[in-house]
Amino acid sequence: MRALLQGFLATVLLSTGGAAAGNPSDLPTYQSFRSRPDLRPPVVQILRPARGTAPGYLFIAPKRKAEQAGPMIFDNRGRLVWFRPLNTLGVTDFRVQRYLGRRVLTWWRARPTGAESGESHYTIADAAYCTVAIVRPGNGVDGDIHEFMLTPHGTALMTTSRGVHVGGRKILDGGVQEVDVRTGRVLFDWHGIDHVAQTESYYKPPRKDSLPYDYFHVNSIDVDTDGNLLVSARNTHSVYKISRSTGKILWRLGGKRSDFTFGREARFAWQHDARRLPDGTIRLFDNAAAPKVRSQSRVIFLRLDLRRMRARLVRSVVHRPPLLAINQANAQSLPNGHLLVGWGHEPYVTEFDEKGRMLFDLRFGRGADSYRAYRFRWIGRPAAPPDAAADDGRIYVSWNGATEVRRWQILAGPTPRQLRAVRTVPKLGFETSAALPSDAWVAARALDRAGRVLGTSRAIRQSS
Repeated sequence: MRALLQGFLATVLLSTGGAAAGNPSDLPTYQSFRSRPDLRPPVVQILRPARGTAPGYLFIAPKRKAEQAGPMIFDNRGRLVWFRPLNTLGVTDFRVQRYLGRRVLTWWRARPTGAESGESHYTIADAAYCTVAIVRPGNGVDGDIHEFMLTPHGTALMTTSRGVHVGGRKILDGGVQEVDVRTGRVLFDWHGIDHVAQTESYYKPPRKDSLPYDYFHVNSIDVDTDGNLLVSARNTHSVYKISRSTGKILWRLGGKRSDFTFGREARFAWQHDARRLPDGTIRLFDNAAAPKVRSQSRVIFLRLDLRRMRARLVRSVVHRPPLLAINQANAQSLPNGHLLVGWGHEPYVTEFDEKGRMLFDLRFGRGADSYRAYRFRWIGRPAAPPDAAADDGRIYVSWNGATEVRRWQILAGPTPRQLRAVRTVPKLGFETSAALPSDAWVAARALDRAGRVLGTSRAIRQSS
């Protein structure tokens, strides 16, 4: 099963303290910090400075050629807020959700190559960045990289994969499962192989029968307005409406057996992230690539006429200059009609206004990517204390994940128990530095907007 998981991942799958400018090939490969030398997140290059964007931080999970893979939060200036490096095959679908009424962080991860076979799971973490729950699907299937959606009922919808043999060929069977997060009880278990024929696929089988055939490739789940599910499958070019009670396919949008006809420019291919919007339209990311169908990828909005069974394009959003995302990618609706787009295999994140005008654009890393990208408001209050390092007559201080720090109060004294405040400096990005007095021991206090103490680093001795 490990080989199947790694094969599945293969089908989808710079020293600065903030934003960088210039040619990506000239950038360092990662950011570095004196107070947290263990963190090496990718450099964020701001291509179009933010103007009139929605509030909140940016959320990505860099992987592929990233120095370290892991969930990452940063601001509009590219300055790091939180990063957790994970020794893993990859981390995906990092975002803010609600679990039992609380705002939480969620992401998917798999064990590193060579670990126990088939081991992958979803993490739910709280505002202190502590793990609340580890979630896995039941019935012997793997939770895959694409979707982990928490519901208001304490359940999770997730995309799954398993290896099966059909007619002498190995099939990578994509599915959908819903489990109760607290108990792990499986409430719904749907498998593509039971409902969708291999002949519906546009993906060519591998030449060697020993290699798994990923004919379906489920990549998103959404709950429709009637409680049934909208499920996107990349390799059949289809979005399926599936009965949540019987598992029956109620209709197909796109692909070889589409129940809908399409208006001009409405057809899509190799798509991701199909969502029903409040106005009734369906939004999806039309990759149109691998193999190439269009000159660039786009986000499209489709109006479905269920009486005439016709799909009409009502809006399309593209990047300038053009981007062609051969896999992955998503779009997120933001306040005031704004749209945030993560370009998947292309390491870009862009925010558009309601008219499709670009408000903000960035790229990250060198050879990295992120399966999805999001923007969320977030308040982080780490359980661990701030970190500090002293060198060359300066103190360097940071607090990974703390969002309420506005100033740093520098403490100094002859012993760790005899420290006093000697100066206060504004917080400047992830890591702030300040000149040190000649006293041998130093520490730093994090202060909020009102001057309240949020946390204090351990006392450290200056290096000579």
